[in-house]
Order: sequence, then structure tokens, then C-alpha cells
Amino acid sequence: MASLKMPQLLIDTDVFCKLTVCGLLSDAIGLLNAGISDCARLPALQHMLRKGKLRKLYGDQAADSMIPVAEQIANIPAPNTAWLNKLVQIQAIDPGEAQLFASAAESGLLVLTGDKRSLQALKSVADFPAALTGRIVVFEAILLALCDQLGPEVVRAKIQPLVTAENMVKSCFSAGNNDPQDCLLSYYRSLVAELAPLVLWNPRPGANP
Repeated sequence: MASLKMPQLLIDTDVFCKLTVCGLLSDAIGLLNAGISDCARLPALQHMLRKGKLRKLYGDQAADSMIPVAEQIANIPAPNTAWLNKLVQIQAIDPGEAQLFASAAESGLLVLTGDKRSLQALKSVADFPAALTGRIVVFEAILLALCDQLGPEVVRAKIQPLVTAENMVKSCFSAGNNDPQDCLLSYYRSLVAELAPLVLWNPRPGANP
């Protein structure tokens, strides 16, 4: 049963699925000093894996394999309306992402997300850049950190389920690219510039991203 304790890492649905289907979820959250019991996710995740769009996207077998993992993770804590109300009228931020960002801002939590559209909108919302400084973990950053820890070839082998559907993954981990880390770093640096004044989590602490 999922823990009721306050989590330290919130995971959006998209990144949860990408990391889980590639067998990289435990390694990824470990890089953020978290275990499964330290994480939280959106309540709709299991339904989407059973009957929703995620089942159609990943297929029955992959969706079924992800459900037990999702069941080990708690629902995100309900955010204070003061934070949530700043986001609910912003079209580019869907209700699920709004809950993640508001909860993270209120409680000082990390957010693992791949939703660039919502981050572009979030950077202009009062108080959120300051509250989430260094707490937004983008997919490119966690892949770069995984390459640094596990080695690029290990990550390349595991990430294959995403190569055909994910342009960034295809670019960085294609057979012709011998340096996925350099490619990921380029993507990450672009996001650092594009999303300022949001300050993203740095996959290489102590180094200039």
C-alpha cells in the first residue's frame, strides 16, 4: 500500500511511463535521493493505464506491467488553493500539472516532468520561479544523469522503447550518435535558457550546465 508520509519527489504521468517502460525508474529516482515510498503521482495514473490513452499509447502488456509500480506510489498531496489558483486559468498548464507544480511550490518538493509547454507558461507565473528554484527536473536532465551514472551504452540499450516515438531520444540515442551525453547536454542547456527565470535541477552539481 502507498505511503501516507509527505513525499519528496512528484512525478508527472508522462515521465513515469517513459522511465518505467524502460526499466529506469528506480535508477532515476535514486539519483534524486528518493525511493518509491518517497514519491507521489497524479491519482488518474492507474485509470489511464487500465482504460485510458496510456494503454493505447504503450499497449496492453506494457500498461499492465506499469500498474503494480503505480500502485506503490502515493497520490500527490492536495495543494493549498492559494498556489493552485495562480495556475487554474492558464490554458497551457493542464489540471494535473497545475496540481504537481502547486504542491511542489507549497511544500518545497522536487518535480520530475517532461511537459515543456506547461513549464514555458509556469516561468511567468508570480512566485513559482522562486519557490521551485532547482526543483524542476526535466527528462533530458535525468537522462544525462543516468548516462553519467550507468554509462551511455547501458542507457542506450534500455531507452530503445522510446526511440521511435520520442524525437529527443531518437536524436541523442540513434545508432549514428556516439555521444548521447553531449546531445543531452545540448538539449538541457537550451531548456535552461528557454525556461529562465525558472532554475532547473542541475544533473551535474558543481559544474556549469
